[in-house]
Amino acid sequence: MNSLHIGAHVDQIDPIAEAAARGADIVQFFLGEPQSWKKPATRYEGGAAALRAAAEEAGIGLYIHAPYIINVASPNNRIRIPSRKLLQQTVTEAAAVGARGVIVHGGHVTADDDPAVGYDNWRKAVDGLNLEVPILIENTAGGNNAMARHLEAIRGVWEAISTSDNLDSVGFCVDTCHAHAGGLDLATLVDDILGITGRIDLVHCNDSRDIAGSGADRHTGLGNGEINRDDIAAVVRGANAPVILETPGDGHVSEIAWLRGL
Repeated sequence: MNSLHIGAHVDQIDPIAEAAARGADIVQFFLGEPQSWKKPATRYEGGAAALRAAAEEAGIGLYIHAPYIINVASPNNRIRIPSRKLLQQTVTEAAAVGARGVIVHGGHVTADDDPAVGYDNWRKAVDGLNLEVPILIENTAGGNNAMARHLEAIRGVWEAISTSDNLDSVGFCVDTCHAHAGGLDLATLVDDILGITGRIDLVHCNDSRDIAGSGADRHTGLGNGEINRDDIAAVVRGANAPVILETPGDGHVSEIAWLRGL
């Protein structure tokens, strides 16, 4: 555990200062607005090159969270095509800042669509991306037609993209709140995901304000919600991957200390 990189989701204006304030060695942030179709841009003073240099000097690893609105699985051309464009723009800007990965939600199809269409749209998206940094597909909390809520859907996505030449640049991000809310068993979560994807590249370490299987994506501080902290600890230990907190910022210092002390 002590060798793992641990940090938090922070404000994008000065992620290096945010990391220092928390005693973190990695941070995650947005490049722009999470609900906007605008082209991502680095808001750090001096731009992408300055942020990359500052992160390297400070020894801070950077992760970028893609905008929430991206849905490359959608059968709707007016959503899918702009989503692919925005994801590529995010990857390109993430590469400019020297990020280690771009986290992106799995998206969804509608109740009237065959899930296989969404899986194949993921394959097409992965095939068409220039992955200068890896994308990490994140499991999601809600939606019966989601591409990454239930294990069978995650398996469908992974089988679809398994033929892509870009597969080595596609990883997986496990979110403990999303897994709990999505009805997955945290006791077997790591083994279940590894059995499908063969890899876990990042853990979003969050408690949940809602009961298991609720489908509600509402994070809370570790120990303040409905997930047993021992179950969270087991996921972190088992995944053996870098850890990002997406909990309220006033608890990050103590939560990072707790994770390091496991």
